[in-house]
Amino acid sequence: MKKQIFIEGMSCGHCVKHVQEALTEIGAAKVEVNLQGKYAVAEVEAEDSKIKEAIEEAGYDVVDIKNI
Repeated sequence: MKKQIFIEGMSCGHCVKHVQEALTEIGAAKVEVNLQGKYAVAEVEAEDSKIKEAIEEAGYDVVDIKNI
């Protein structure tokens, strides 16, 4: 399922990499992180709570998750 994840706290390329790695670790594919838009889009089957937990463990805040 394709999801758009709105994330606060990203400020640089390293942040983008950390979010990409966090999502990949829970099985996400085709991860794209938009630093300026403060969101990520990924093909991921994990539940929203698992996605939120993974990103927050990486040090960022998940504001919302939408199915697209």
